[in-house]
Amino acid sequence: MTWRARARDLGFSAIGIAPVDRLGDAARRLRAFVDLGRHGSMAWMEETLDRRADPRVLWPEAKSAVVLAMNYGPDSDPLDNLARPNVGNISVYARHRDYHDVLKGRLKEVAGLIARDTCADVKVFVDTAPLMEKPLAALAGIGWQGKHTNLVSRDFGSWLFLGVILSAAELTPDEPASDRCGACRRCLDACPTGALPAPYQIDARRCISYLTIEHAGPVPEDLRPLMGNRIYGCDDCLAVCPWNKFASEAAEMKLRPRTDLEAPSLAALATLDDAAFRALFAGSPVKRIGRNRFVRNIAIAIGNSGDRSLVSALASLLDDRDEVVAEAAKWARSRLLGEGPSSERLPR
Repeated sequence: MTWRARARDLGFSAIGIAPVDRLGDAARRLRAFVDLGRHGSMAWMEETLDRRADPRVLWPEAKSAVVLAMNYGPDSDPLDNLARPNVGNISVYARHRDYHDVLKGRLKEVAGLIARDTCADVKVFVDTAPLMEKPLAALAGIGWQGKHTNLVSRDFGSWLFLGVILSAAELTPDEPASDRCGACRRCLDACPTGALPAPYQIDARRCISYLTIEHAGPVPEDLRPLMGNRIYGCDDCLAVCPWNKFASEAAEMKLRPRTDLEAPSLAALATLDDAAFRALFAGSPVKRIGRNRFVRNIAIAIGNSGDRSLVSALASLLDDRDEVVAEAAKWARSRLLGEGPSSERLPR
């Protein structure tokens, strides 16, 4: 069996090959992003910039990138929860098993077949190394980077997980994908916080995915009301893309949503201690941010709910041992009770 056929059998929805020496434009955009400070507190982006800009710095023997994509399309509109302020909205990609766990073993199997067929070394990556997966996927013909900077596919819309196998062999590359965004700007207009200042640009410091996942400190107060009930990630710019009309529900059962994570109660989530948090999110990417950051997000969502009955859910958080959680809870209580700005401030 060929490695391509086995990859299809393993559930990969799209496969493409890209040369590793043609990331010049993407590398320049990345450097501009970092130079403007738009990476926020993600210092690792600056520290790994050279490796991220050129896979050959990461691995000098690399000549080709095999990009494999797996569909994780939702079975309903991921924005439906935004009209239900008493529940939390978790990004579609995190409502099921951690995609790293789902993809990595399968990628290793495909990589072994590529090594067998080419007699060349390979390395496997699933969003765990400084590698520009989305530009490589565009070069490999999987899709194009839309105006929101995420990958868009003609066949699967916005919902693809990516894995990359670097090979020391010179494999025949596929044709790069063409940009098909046209004059559309739905993703830019949909961003709740204005994190997309221009087409093909993003300011992570205003992005809800960054604020709820990557950012460890207090969330800037001017952005909190704009977060609504988004407690882990944000799908707004992805979900409004017109190319989603071709998207389909994930075929891989491990990427089907857990029912308890589709619309979880904010009141229930506010009670989570560390042990309960770890138990609830075992096997989920949510677990990686830790209880404190997650509960901070819950407090902000409660503050945005407009539901005074949720004030009681904040009681255990007001004196939380984590000062960022406690400050967020106090802010939320003040907001629900109409008491004006919270009296306590933390450095941003």
